[in-house]
Amino acid sequence: MSGETDLPKLLKSMKPQHNPGDHVFCVVNGLSKINSADIISTFSEQEGLTIIIKKELADQFGFSYSFIAAWITLTVYSSLEAIGLTSTFSTALAQEGISCNVIAAFYHDHLFVHKKDAARAMEILNMLSR
Repeated sequence: MSGETDLPKLLKSMKPQHNPGDHVFCVVNGLSKINSADIISTFSEQEGLTIIIKKELADQFGFSYSFIAAWITLTVYSSLEAIGLTSTFSTALAQEGISCNVIAAFYHDHLFVHKKDAARAMEILNMLSR
């Protein structure tokens, strides 16, 4: 099953969803302490393994972080080959001074914005859908 590639269709149907909670990016040496079901995402970099988890879990384990984010999912099933979706929403957010960290997963795009910007980011993303 392939996702949508047409930019106007993607924008009209992206339907952003704000996932509850505060989320953080941490670098860890391993995953032995953490239940894999509690991990939102991982990415292996030369410097270490980055994980995204709920803030309260990071606090529980004593993990360091510097950015507390709101997690927004674009619920449209976008193709990994789609052109222009990321640049369109990231430009709209940037014009409002909102930093956006994006993860493209198989079915959906996931945005992590500063938690103080969550409501405004949702407004902007919803405006793009109209």
